[in-house]
Amino acid sequence: MLQVHCDHCAPHTEMQAMIQKPDRKTIAAWSMYDFANSSFTTIVVTFIYATYFTDAIALDSKSGSAQWLWALSISAVFVAVLSPFLGAVADSGGHRKKFLLISTIVCILGSVLLFFPLPGQVTFALTTFVIANIAFEMANVFYNAYLPDIAPADQIGRISGLGWGVGYFGGVLALVAGYLLLVAPEPALFGLSGDDGSSLRAMSLLVAIWFAVFSIPMFLLVKDPDQPEKPQPIGTLLRTARTDLVKTFSEIRKFRQMFRFLIARLVYNDGLITIFGFAAIYASHEFGVDPFLLGITLNVAAGIGAYAMGYLDDYIGGKKTILITLVGLSLAVLAIVLTQDITIFWIGAGVIAILAGPNQAASRSLFARFIPEDRENEFFGFYAFSGKFTAFMGPILLAFLITEFNSERVAVSAVIGFFIVGALLLMRVDEQEGVETSGRATYRDQPG
Repeated sequence: MLQVHCDHCAPHTEMQAMIQKPDRKTIAAWSMYDFANSSFTTIVVTFIYATYFTDAIALDSKSGSAQWLWALSISAVFVAVLSPFLGAVADSGGHRKKFLLISTIVCILGSVLLFFPLPGQVTFALTTFVIANIAFEMANVFYNAYLPDIAPADQIGRISGLGWGVGYFGGVLALVAGYLLLVAPEPALFGLSGDDGSSLRAMSLLVAIWFAVFSIPMFLLVKDPDQPEKPQPIGTLLRTARTDLVKTFSEIRKFRQMFRFLIARLVYNDGLITIFGFAAIYASHEFGVDPFLLGITLNVAAGIGAYAMGYLDDYIGGKKTILITLVGLSLAVLAIVLTQDITIFWIGAGVIAILAGPNQAASRSLFARFIPEDRENEFFGFYAFSGKFTAFMGPILLAFLITEFNSERVAVSAVIGFFIVGALLLMRVDEQEGVETSGRATYRDQPG
């Protein structure tokens, strides 16, 4: 077995995991950050602003779809480059919460700015979205790094699932609040109007308020572990981060099962990112589905799925849980690209929603089990890297297929390939060996 970075970490971690009890207040505060930031993914990235951009800001819906996919790709490239670097800085300097706060503020300010682009102002809208989306993704690097610190080893799956479930619930409530306060009233409140799109654009202002208010518990109640007595200056950390990253990448390769898992996730997560960024656009253009109805329905299903399957994760393991979701996701995507029937579309979309949350939650918890103690930020930086390094491929592929075939159905069908290849790669991962190599306590001695 590989040695972790200090002689006493493995036995200390094993003993700690056996006696650790979950701090309900800390877990609740941590989950509330998911509740807060899901307003951005739900309203801006997936359901409302994405469709508003393609239908109102872009010159036409087809070019708008391709431009939105390119914006997602650019965001992914920046996150892939920044996430391991900033993760290493946060670990060595004790700046995790500071970096989380800065990323959160930038995303909130970006959400405010998204209110202002008008029809035809494509560059303004996409530039603002890319900056806000990069900040959102970077915040998740530092947020995810708290998971193995707050969750007992035998409950990490359900607590990860709880976070995702609470997040989806937050997304639903944000959508409902936005619809009732900004879109449904006639005449519209606050001088807004559906005719000029200001009521829909104001949804991004709601995101900013929602994100700011509900992220407060995270910053007040969740403590940073092992803060250095005298944090190093940022300049010093930046100079040493390059060396740390080379070392970390080398160590990740030595952690055989972790490396295999990251390669598999690199592929299947690309499919998820593409689906999330294009779901509402596809549903609106191909089936005429209202994005508010779609968002509310799918987020409810996703929240239930993420929470319920968190228990399955702890029972059968993260690998098997992810494989189950990938099989289901492949079949569901196949159904919605082959059918013209709105009922079959809703069934397929519901299956995607139910399985997407558990896929992400189980991926996060499985990786957390593989991380050596006190290296969470650094390794979760590479986790984000593996999720974004090729994340531009899915959106670019869809943009290319839309342009070549003038068909969103043909484009979406390509996502199935990402799920299948990812599943085949994941089958090579030995979950038990990965947990043992990390030096953390084995999270279950036997199923159940």
